[in-house]
Amino acid sequence: MSRLVVVSNRVAPVAEDQPSAGGLAVGVHGALKQSGGIWFGWSGEIVDAPPETPTLYQQDSVGYATIGLSRRDYDQYYRGFSNGTLWPTFHYRTDLSRYDRKEYAGYLRVNAWLVEKLKPILRPDDLLWVHDYHLLPFARMCREAGIANRIGFFLHIPFPVEPVLRTVPPHRELTEAMCAYDLLGFQTDDDCTAFSDYARRQLGAVPQAPGVLAVGRRRVRVGTYPIGVLPDEIQEQSQTHSNSRQILNLKQGLHQRRLIMSVDRLDYSKGLVERFQAFERLLEMAPAHRGKVSFIQIAPPSRSDVEMYRNIRRQLESAAGRINGRWTDLTWTPIRYINKNYDRLMLMSLFRASQIGYVTPLRDGMNLVAKEYVAAQPADDPGVLVLSEFAGAARELGDGALLVNPYDTDGMAQALGRALIMPVEERKERHQQMMRRLRENDLDRWRDRFLADLRGDEFA
Repeated sequence: MSRLVVVSNRVAPVAEDQPSAGGLAVGVHGALKQSGGIWFGWSGEIVDAPPETPTLYQQDSVGYATIGLSRRDYDQYYRGFSNGTLWPTFHYRTDLSRYDRKEYAGYLRVNAWLVEKLKPILRPDDLLWVHDYHLLPFARMCREAGIANRIGFFLHIPFPVEPVLRTVPPHRELTEAMCAYDLLGFQTDDDCTAFSDYARRQLGAVPQAPGVLAVGRRRVRVGTYPIGVLPDEIQEQSQTHSNSRQILNLKQGLHQRRLIMSVDRLDYSKGLVERFQAFERLLEMAPAHRGKVSFIQIAPPSRSDVEMYRNIRRQLESAAGRINGRWTDLTWTPIRYINKNYDRLMLMSLFRASQIGYVTPLRDGMNLVAKEYVAAQPADDPGVLVLSEFAGAARELGDGALLVNPYDTDGMAQALGRALIMPVEERKERHQQMMRRLRENDLDRWRDRFLADLRGDEFA
């Protein structure tokens, strides 16, 4: 089997004794262990002078190659075009997107520079698996550098429809560059269709076979590969920590109140302000729930050096303060807004201890939190997942979750109310349906299907 080389913006090593690692890191690490290989990307460090060669090291039989970025490269490639232009646009927030030609030039420059640093490490038969929006033109840079290896790309965020994508001035150049990949993977059929439709209308792509487009002289395969979790492993993790002192203290402090649980990175795409407003509307519409339900929102800091993210934090702190000021009494505080990180084991146990998982992004590629919440639930008394219809996970979990439109405050409040009184038999039936889907499309299957296609094999 050919060696696998994973390329991503950030490298996230996974230790054998680290059960708290996230889903993507675990999936990539598993693939590297199976076939042998290297994980290449930014070390996360900002350096005065970028090094001439990556730092190479081995950990648990997996190789890593990391490299620092200069402040200029970080500002233009990462903070600039990646997260100032692509991230908001791909999440349909064109009102927050900005475009700067110097930042775009920096984005292209860093992609080409990363190819230059990777090339000496490559072998002729290596298989390259590139991840996410930071590296859309990476394959084109590889081809221009004479790298003929098979290269696949997976997008972890949504791909926008044509009218939205065209608000990014170099949209055509970017999508043409994406066609230098051999395989393009998307989270949902909608995302895959959005790319294929754009390619046909704007690039003159011609369908050659199901899932195959001819763009000029190149043929690119496109497909849907919904990323998953390892549900049985999460179930075990949630049980292992469920009797910890912190969880027991939480349960004792709730005094038999129902618990609504949300965990999100602090980001405007997550619909956090709308979520707070809907919880307040629940208290207004259903007085019987006052004093009998608590809402915990964990939102670790995200890109704290970007002003718009500091604004979100201020908005949430203000909303939580206003709602608590209005409804708190001597024995009950409605919202606990926590702006810090927790260990993954603790999060899985918090999911298990809660009666409602509240996952309502305005737009999301998949949202693994929704899947983790379901997997962490006790089968004999599961909680209810309230899920945005604009999360990729809704395509798989829609039969079991209560789907909501995060722009409909009353609708979300009504869904919360329904979840709070849902009979156990209905909860168990919904949970069983969702667990079947999680096992059908787990993390291993996502990885194996993508790599089998990239190698030219049949789907696993």
